[in-house]
Amino acid sequence: MAGDGIKIIAKNSKAYHDYFIEEKFEAGIALAGTEVKSIRMGNVNLKDSFCIIKEGQLTVHGMHISPYEKGNIFNKDPRRPRQLLMHKREILRLFGKMKQDGYALIPLSIYLSRARVKLELGLAKGKKLYDKRESAAKRDAKREIDRTIKSRNAR
Repeated sequence: MAGDGIKIIAKNSKAYHDYFIEEKFEAGIALAGTEVKSIRMGNVNLKDSFCIIKEGQLTVHGMHISPYEKGNIFNKDPRRPRQLLMHKREILRLFGKMKQDGYALIPLSIYLSRARVKLELGLAKGKKLYDKRESAAKRDAKREIDRTIKSRNAR
């Protein structure tokens, strides 16, 4: 993601803990003007958000965009479902995967790409409790290895 004109606004780190991310996609979001201003200020939360495909439309639910303080009557509901913009062929392919293989579509991050608000989606499969423990153990082991390597190189 670290490319030209990309500024990451928010990440959904809980998604990496709860799911195995198989594929990543980029989608635009249909937003109101005050929502864009609020996102630019970083007032967005992706923690419990998920995506649904219904009647060929891709929507994100549970994404919280705080109301813009100077927006008065133009502010929208912070948790309203928002339409995502992707090619029809991609949406149909995702729909097939989600129905057949038991995948979920989870927002991973929201960012600005050349003044446009984009959402990074992950095609994800849920982790079981033992998978979560295993990945936590691997992460701790890697951290311990890095710590010992760093201490040996410091001498």
